[in-house]
Amino acid sequence: MTDSNSPLGKGLSALISEEAIKEGTSYIPDLDINKIIPNPKQPRLELSPESLIELADSIREHGIIEPLIVSKPEQGTDKYTLVAGERRWRAAQIAQLKTVPIVIKETTPLQMLELAIIENIQRKDLNPLEEALAFQQLNDDYNIPVREIAKKMGISRPAVSNKLRLLQLPDRLKEALINEEISEGHARALLGLNNDSAMEAAMRIVIKDTLSVRGTEELVRKLGFEEKKNQNMQAARKLWSPRAVEIKDVLAKRLRANVKLTRSSRGGKLVIPFKSDEELEEIYSKIFDESITKTKEE
Repeated sequence: MTDSNSPLGKGLSALISEEAIKEGTSYIPDLDINKIIPNPKQPRLELSPESLIELADSIREHGIIEPLIVSKPEQGTDKYTLVAGERRWRAAQIAQLKTVPIVIKETTPLQMLELAIIENIQRKDLNPLEEALAFQQLNDDYNIPVREIAKKMGISRPAVSNKLRLLQLPDRLKEALINEEISEGHARALLGLNNDSAMEAAMRIVIKDTLSVRGTEELVRKLGFEEKKNQNMQAARKLWSPRAVEIKDVLAKRLRANVKLTRSSRGGKLVIPFKSDEELEEIYSKIFDESITKTKEE
């Protein structure tokens, strides 16, 4: 996902002014942890308790190696708003640290959101749906187009577009994605179906049979073909009167054949397909046997 020329490839050190740290004007090694408040633009939906506990254990042993990034307190308050480092901040609270190292960085609301997204993507702290929501926020709240979001995040434009498509998932699939019952690849494949009920039914098959992403794509193709076939049949039925459809269905049942009605500018055709001469003979016999029987009864 990253390379040496992308913003993510530079790491969080790119967000910290080395000159400011050397001068001691923006770096505080021991800020009261209670003076930090969370980033209101934080894109993460939830934090894993297990991962926080593991990080807290590491912090107890080694301390916080990388400073948290915060913005200056607003006028009339002594609270610093967290820009990047929420996991470390929350883990430090669990570890009962009294102070934490911070770097103060002047940021706008947009920069706060961007930096939070960059950090979380780099650390892989966001699930795919959280990334999609963050990108959507950049687009909705700040009118940033997809190509600019991709450039800022250091990822490809199709990658951003694919993330945003995840927001079209029905709620049950979003829940499964968050809970890691299905992967992002599974979710994108299931979006190939046309309605929520079909996606949910397919997802149950994917989970039950532990299908791979490739297997899911194949399942979606099969279901999509059947769905299109049914739609075509329903559309064809609308072209004919109820009586014409009834006659076709009765013939199909009696002849045990896939009888079709087709319409043209001159009227229509009744098509009775067969696979062999023997099958044709059988169809012929059924038609005329029925005719003879009916004539005798009359």
